[in-house]
Amino acid sequence: MLRIFERQIIRNIRDTKRLNTWSSLATAFNSIVNDESLVNISKKETGLFGILELKTENGFDILKNHALAQVDILIEEATSKNRKRKMVEIFDELSNTLCKVADMAEFVRIAHPDQRYVQAAEDACITISGAVEKLNTHRELYDSLKQITSNGDTQLTSDIDDHVAKLFLFDFEQCGIHLPERQRRRVVELNDYILQIGQKFMAGAVTPRTVNADVLPSVIRQHFVTENGQILVQGFYTDSSNTAVREAAYKLFLYPDKEQEYLLHELLHSRHLLAEFCGFESYAHRAVKGSTVQTPVVVKEFLNILNDNLQPKAAQDFQEMQKMKDAESRVKQELMPWDTPYFIAKAKKAWLNTSTDEFAPYLSLGACMEGLNFLTQSLYRVKLESVPILSGEVWANNIHKLAVIDEEEGILGYIYCDFYERAGKPNQDCHYTIQGGKQLSDNSYQNPIVVIMLSLPHPRWSNPCLLSPSSVNNLFHEMGHALHSMLGRTKYQHVTGTRCSTDFAEVPSVLMEYFASDSRVISKFAKHFQTQEPMPENLLYKLSASKNIFYASELQNQVFYSMLDQVYHSGKLTKSTTEILEDVQKEYYGLPYVKNTAWQFRFFHLVGYGAKYYSYQISRAIAAWIWQTYFHDNPFCRSSGDRYRKECLAHGGGKPPSQLVSDFLNKEANAVTFAKSLINEVDMKNLHVQRINVVQIIEKRSI
Repeated sequence: MLRIFERQIIRNIRDTKRLNTWSSLATAFNSIVNDESLVNISKKETGLFGILELKTENGFDILKNHALAQVDILIEEATSKNRKRKMVEIFDELSNTLCKVADMAEFVRIAHPDQRYVQAAEDACITISGAVEKLNTHRELYDSLKQITSNGDTQLTSDIDDHVAKLFLFDFEQCGIHLPERQRRRVVELNDYILQIGQKFMAGAVTPRTVNADVLPSVIRQHFVTENGQILVQGFYTDSSNTAVREAAYKLFLYPDKEQEYLLHELLHSRHLLAEFCGFESYAHRAVKGSTVQTPVVVKEFLNILNDNLQPKAAQDFQEMQKMKDAESRVKQELMPWDTPYFIAKAKKAWLNTSTDEFAPYLSLGACMEGLNFLTQSLYRVKLESVPILSGEVWANNIHKLAVIDEEEGILGYIYCDFYERAGKPNQDCHYTIQGGKQLSDNSYQNPIVVIMLSLPHPRWSNPCLLSPSSVNNLFHEMGHALHSMLGRTKYQHVTGTRCSTDFAEVPSVLMEYFASDSRVISKFAKHFQTQEPMPENLLYKLSASKNIFYASELQNQVFYSMLDQVYHSGKLTKSTTEILEDVQKEYYGLPYVKNTAWQFRFFHLVGYGAKYYSYQISRAIAAWIWQTYFHDNPFCRSSGDRYRKECLAHGGGKPPSQLVSDFLNKEANAVTFAKSLINEVDMKNLHVQRINVVQIIEKRSI
């Protein structure tokens, strides 16, 4: 017995030595952080984000009052006949002064667990919002900007200066300031109404459906939560192996709701009126102005080319799923929309003969952060370094702070990592800008500060936080946004980092997903959290392959959503939103519309991405194009990384996106090119899946 204990002790010592070989970055993220100052103000060395005033919530009053005083000074400068600076510089300082308070307050309002801070932050948001509204109606300020965009500034300007000045002017005119007073007031009223209607629609879109329990047979009812004779349906039950349960959940959750129907109609109608008042043919024309695609005509052309090419490829996916459904049932049943998520998940598990639990031990949070650091150093000569947090600097326990450090330029900015679940925290993965990058008047640089928010499980005493493949994907995605903020060294904060057109903003984050799916990249960091053994090659292969299964049908689904969004915003509605949905689904999706369902009432992206849902697919097309051109052969290529950093990331929104894409990829940014990029992607993924099937056949024969 003593020898057994002795061997166990020696084994534990070996494991400890192995653990100690992790980098300092990996060790930091595989550890637990506690900050006593969160509950003890006297121990605070500083305030939130290092701002002394925010040691207490009262600091928001100081910050917002200082911002308002500075705004008055800047307005006076902008409208003065003796102005000495470029108009665009004054406007950007105005924007920066307000955003530094508003952006931080908005994050604190959402993320801080202390209601005193939440309330103070919300009050600051309301105050700054009121100040912005006043600026939007300041005719003299608008006239001063209009004068220089039409006739040129009295100060010498560059192309970037002129581009950003026009962006400010467009933002001004979105509020109708250039219109006669009666029309301007109507635009303001419509904007307010659209905001209120949108909030109500979003709340309804995620509200569970409650129905009488007796609407379902008892054999199906037992799969649902039942209370006081009522069934609560919170989603689609996509992981259920029972077809009848999936069907019931789909039909109940998507059953038409009159209130949602009214809200959606009002939202779309009001947006169309707003667009007409502002001189646009439709809301879609207003939404895509200044984007990578520039007009709704290009959006629809892009989606139609994709649709034509995807139909036979998606049909093959559905045929495979139909075979899987036939194998599960004695009675022939057609494949339906409630089946696809279930069979996609089943195919990944069956074809790859593995589960996500097998990957997790090799994907500790610390290992993944080490992988990101290896990637940024390889591509950009930029390292991610965990730095100490002063007491009082953060809003919760287990927050990490990264300094982003360039080999030559030094610190580029800071990323706060709020990665773990907690009560009251939004359950979504997001990137928040706290402070945008900007060149200051003394030629120094205002470094960006951002927060990445994830919803990962807390580390246990026995092991660090272990990620699923999808969580790794999300981490890399959000880090793509953060790196865009860090490396976008723009002159103006109005166009810093992710402050660019919506259909380009997702490009850096989607591109990072390609790195997260590449076995050559994964092999650099995927190590067992206890032994540091690298992930076995067969698991690496399966992890990479899992992203390729049934890609054509999933992409077709996104094309359908994107076209529906475009049609809804293309003019005045002449049919009900459900009739439009049925028409679009018939043409753009391979599975039929289900009667007495209204999927669009759950489509909350119609609020935040109205007429812009296509942006996800354009961003994916550009990211795929960049990957295929620059990184497919070597994901660690320094010269490709340098070029991508200088010609894409560094500009933020300071260069028209269509020109940026065309210049970087040496090809015109048009619908045909974008669609071809995604179709090539589908073909490559299908080839990968075919190889999986061949390997399976060989393995079965060898058994």
